[in-house]
Amino acid sequence: MSDVARLAGVSIKTVSRVVNAESGVHPATAERVLSAIDQLGFRRNLSARNLRRGTGTGTLGLVLEDLANPFYSVLTRAVEEVARTHGKQVLTGSSDEDPARERELVLEFCARRVDGLIVVPAGHQHGYIAHEINAGTPVVFVDRPPGNLDADAVLIDNSGGTALAAQHLAEHGHREIAFLGDAPEIHTAAERLRGFREGCARAGVPFESDLVLMGPHTDESVAEALRTTLRRATALVTGNNRITIHALRALAGRPDRPALVGFDDFELADLLDPPITVVTHETSALGRSAAELLFSRLDGDRSPPRRIVVPTQLLARGSGEVAR
Repeated sequence: MSDVARLAGVSIKTVSRVVNAESGVHPATAERVLSAIDQLGFRRNLSARNLRRGTGTGTLGLVLEDLANPFYSVLTRAVEEVARTHGKQVLTGSSDEDPARERELVLEFCARRVDGLIVVPAGHQHGYIAHEINAGTPVVFVDRPPGNLDADAVLIDNSGGTALAAQHLAEHGHREIAFLGDAPEIHTAAERLRGFREGCARAGVPFESDLVLMGPHTDESVAEALRTTLRRATALVTGNNRITIHALRALAGRPDRPALVGFDDFELADLLDPPITVVTHETSALGRSAAELLFSRLDGDRSPPRRIVVPTQLLARGSGEVAR
């Protein structure tokens, strides 16, 4: 500001008034100041300004599993839209499902004094952030609940969704239903397996553990799993959109394709042959609810930690309606 004032031939106070769009500056003087700003490439330090005013840094931290996953891209966009209406910017980082990386990102954002945090947890131990919460930094966990910490969480009805999938396939005559899920230590994967088991029980079909495969998946591992399970299974439930895509690659060109219901919708699923039946949910509602809950905490809401569950529904398109 001193450099701008010197170049424009005005006081630092005049520069401050122009930068902050305050009244009382002659238009010609303001033009000289703006010209000096352009010449010098001057940029305000917004963090310093906000801290001086006691209004925080104007930023939120968002820790995801993997921003490359379309699911998290939609969630991020929803958080950003809410943040924009509150005049905040969102800083984002991917944990890659690594608890150590999650902790590193969370503490880095806290060190940068973000006004609040939204976290998709990778691990099961979150006591490390209790001090920041107690010091006044609100934290909302999304998609999965935190471990050993009582905090706000916004979740999907994971078990209800896979229960719907199992019952739907049973209604079309299937009794041998396979399930491919993510690593069982992940909360969403464990809940979807539980829902699948419950859905089988409600539909009166057997839950057969040898038709269940849980763990990290690749094209090769899914293809091998299907070679094994489809010797008996006539139907398949996939635990997330990435596993669904791996399964579709493995089933391409196969004449005896099983009935298929996937958890999570994905781009072009409705254009395949047959179109893919999915358990769907409003991913944007997940991000929007988390962001709105965070801003309610920033606005002074001191009520006990809340748990919000976003509902799921089954979208029948064709692949899950193939009769046994």
